[in-house]
Amino acid sequence: MFGGHTTPTFRVRDKISAQYEDGHHHTGRPALWCKAPPGAQDVLVGCDPKRFFVPPYVGHNGWIGVWLDVPIDWDVVGGLVADSYRMTAPKRLANALDLTA
Repeated sequence: MFGGHTTPTFRVRDKISAQYEDGHHHTGRPALWCKAPPGAQDVLVGCDPKRFFVPPYVGHNGWIGVWLDVPIDWDVVGGLVADSYRMTAPKRLANALDLTA
């Protein structure tokens, strides 16, 4: 599905768990935004601001932004996306993800 600016969003039962941004928010840089567990945003942005940032609009809710135009640790991104899915999905679906891992 697509968000309001025709950027791809990843949803669980009509709730957004992650979103691709093509740089139209005045950055000119591609990024992934996703929900993050409490405290993760501060740790990631504080430790590595060249790779992580607080996204506009949803950052105040703890979402994390990941720049996609720098070297990326895809295991870290995969973990963030999985956490975001777990935070968005109903418990039954979130538990099913844990069973397949």
